Amino acid sequence: MRPSGLYGAVAVSGFRRYATYRLATFAGVFTNTVFGFILAYTFVALWTERPQLGGYDRAEALAFVWIGQAMIGAVSLLGGGFQEELQERIRSGDVAIDLYRPADLQMWWLASDVGRAAFQLVGRGVVPMAAGALAFDLALPVSPLPWLLFLVAVVLGVVVSFAIRYLVALAAFWMLDGSGVNTLSTLLSIFFSGMLLPLTVFPGAFGAVARWLPWSAMLQVPADVLLGRHEGVGLLGTLGFQAAWAVALLLAGRGLTALATRKVVVQGG
Repeated sequence: MRPSGLYGAVAVSGFRRYATYRLATFAGVFTNTVFGFILAYTFVALWTERPQLGGYDRAEALAFVWIGQAMIGAVSLLGGGFQEELQERIRSGDVAIDLYRPADLQMWWLASDVGRAAFQLVGRGVVPMAAGALAFDLALPVSPLPWLLFLVAVVLGVVVSFAIRYLVALAAFWMLDGSGVNTLSTLLSIFFSGMLLPLTVFPGAFGAVARWLPWSAMLQVPADVLLGRHEGVGLLGTLGFQAAWAVALLLAGRGLTALATRKVVVQGG
């Protein structure tokens, strides 16, 4: 099987794997919807006091909330996915088996995570977005082009998210317990992706730095693409920003993989 066919099969397998967890999917949809309403009413209060906070009007701010709830599973804003599984395989030494496969370790897990993300976007993202659109006046586009560009931005956001979590997972080569670094990674993701508040709300140098960090490519950028805040050259630059972080982080992951696998050591023996 050619590499493209192999990784395509792995992606399909990742999609089917998560599709089997119907109860977990239902629980995720319910949780995202409930949290979306909590966050939406919080935003209503904030934007009533500050009608143009962060450069968004209320309809745009509420759309931002529900875009985030639709994407939360796809881009793993709360962590999870392959990360803990790969860490456990590193701790147990089973990663040595993975290294003997006729496939690239990073690409194997990326393909699997893309399949997972595709299912999460459809299975866990559509219902919360629909619920938000029925309950609130959201500034969502009606033409198909912004939605297609949004999907491009989501794919790039998924790759950036994977690349960050892959680097975090590789820490298990040097750490007995990865729970601390996992927690730190999740907190950074929640805050700097824009999940709690759009990053444009943060003023001055802090806000500027936050918008240039890779986590902004996971939610802030796709949401702004769908809201039409980037056009023409600015839109190309925005997608290029995501792509640049994706490439840089994937290359960092490849370098760290090479460093870690020069001598695979099973923890405890």
